[in-house]
Amino acid sequence: MSYQTAAAQIERAGRIVVLTGAGVSTASGIPDFRSSEGLWTEDYSREYYMSNDYFQRHPEDFWKKYKDIFQLKLLQDYRPNKVHQFIHELETVDRQVSVITQNVDGLHQLAGSTSVLEYHGTLNQSFCQDCGRAYPLEDVMQAVVPVCRDCRTTLKPGVMLFGDLITAHDEAEKMVTDADLLLVMGTSLQVTPFSLLPYYAWEQGTAASILINNEPTDKDHLFDTVLHDDLSHAVQQLQKYL
Repeated sequence: MSYQTAAAQIERAGRIVVLTGAGVSTASGIPDFRSSEGLWTEDYSREYYMSNDYFQRHPEDFWKKYKDIFQLKLLQDYRPNKVHQFIHELETVDRQVSVITQNVDGLHQLAGSTSVLEYHGTLNQSFCQDCGRAYPLEDVMQAVVPVCRDCRTTLKPGVMLFGDLITAHDEAEKMVTDADLLLVMGTSLQVTPFSLLPYYAWEQGTAASILINNEPTDKDHLFDTVLHDDLSHAVQQLQKYL
């Protein structure tokens, strides 16, 4: 399949849902935590430390490790790259584009995308477990252990921890089944239940589908068009035909 074919599918679509993974943000300097060179592979115990169970039992040590692992001091230095911008620019008067992202960095919103479902939560906010009040990243960085000003309860990160329930899946499933094009970018589709989303489009058979990833996945057979390429190069090629 060619870039010209993929561009034609995009041109025909009125409702596009874009699924994005870590590959979309790596060009902004954010590491892929689960890749062969990612941070998770350096120490498998990080999954233990980044669990809801560890947070509840050892909040002070959790917050220290959380800030280190997710490099929160650097988060505001990251900027959207040409892939984020390409996804935003797909939005037109006649085309609705929704993003369902595994990424927790907020770069899709910073690039201007207007409909973003953060499937695994966000690093940019934390929440009081009692009253639900949201606190921005700036507040979190000012305290060793951030607490709610009203309840004095330890804040919980907005990112999903290991052991947390995924709350966005039903909404994501509906978005996928309502789309007439599913565009998947920068994810190997290994993490469940996110990896189930392409099956919904495939099973109903009414939506066109494109997968762009730098290496093959075991879900390639679910897609009409599969492109194995660096994402930055891929969007440059697509723009030639759009």
